[in-house]
Amino acid sequence: MAIAAAISLSLPPQTRRSSASIAAPFRSTSSLHFDSLRSNFSSLKNPNLRVSASSMSIGTPEKISTTSFLDRRESGFLHFVKYHGLGNDFILVDNRDSTEPRVTPEQAVKLCDRNFGIGADGVIFAMPGVNGTDYTMRIFNSDGSEPEMCGNGVRCFARFIAELENLHGKQSFTVHTGAGLIVPEIQEDGKVKVDMGEPILKASDVPTKLPANKDQAAVKADINVDGVTWNVTCVSMGNPHCVTFGNRQSQNLTVDELNLAAIGPKFEHHEMFPARTNTEFVEVFSHEHLKMRVWERGAGATLACGTGACAVVVAAVLEGRAGRLHGGFARRSVRY
Repeated sequence: MAIAAAISLSLPPQTRRSSASIAAPFRSTSSLHFDSLRSNFSSLKNPNLRVSASSMSIGTPEKISTTSFLDRRESGFLHFVKYHGLGNDFILVDNRDSTEPRVTPEQAVKLCDRNFGIGADGVIFAMPGVNGTDYTMRIFNSDGSEPEMCGNGVRCFARFIAELENLHGKQSFTVHTGAGLIVPEIQEDGKVKVDMGEPILKASDVPTKLPANKDQAAVKADINVDGVTWNVTCVSMGNPHCVTFGNRQSQNLTVDELNLAAIGPKFEHHEMFPARTNTEFVEVFSHEHLKMRVWERGAGATLACGTGACAVVVAAVLEGRAGRLHGGFARRSVRY
């Protein structure tokens, strides 16, 4: 789903920020299909933020030109399109004419506010490519921090580029991210497929301070969180993940019973994760059916996490909760 609109806010000069390049290697693909919703919102009261316009229309991407909407360059307005992937929602900004984000991290926090802003899990910028890539993707989380990558975000990014460039049919392009090179592929039916690369399992590279206990990886390792000993497996998909299927009190989680808002931040900011961490709490129904709830670093509880879904499958295989297929990772059903 996409929403196009314009927002009025002051845009001061930007300070240069850089993204470290991190290798992201487990092969996994995911698909996303979009309906299109273009909307101009009525004025939203906020001292430094105003969303404005007057009409709404609903239709398919072929019937509505997001590009023409984004081409309106009124002074003082930031044009954006809002997309979501499985409810993981983002504000997309056309930033192809500059290597600096159009808004600051502090402004991104205001834009992401669900009561006084637009509301989103993050702000994504479509920027010029570097090192021979077609585009660069940068993202500010709803707390203003900048993650290396975002699985659902890069799928939304790909669809956004297709709208901006008026691309049709099967297309692929290269995207530079903080987690390295990503190559999203738009299918004939409009869905987006992304090869997420291989997992990074070496504990120090995730990074985690938990001691490695299996081939330099932290697999089913013990961690004390608020007096409870949890078993966790640490995986990086270019960004850090801590995956848990249970603790000493409850070896098999019922994830719907978790107080995610209470326990999530304690994992995210735990001293064992020097770069903070995304945390996936997983319930196992079978070797081929897992259910997860996620607390995302910098965004909190979200409805979905693409890199997190990949990390869950990797952790499930490493812990013997899911199987392999033909020497690789089997496709699994992950509900979130």
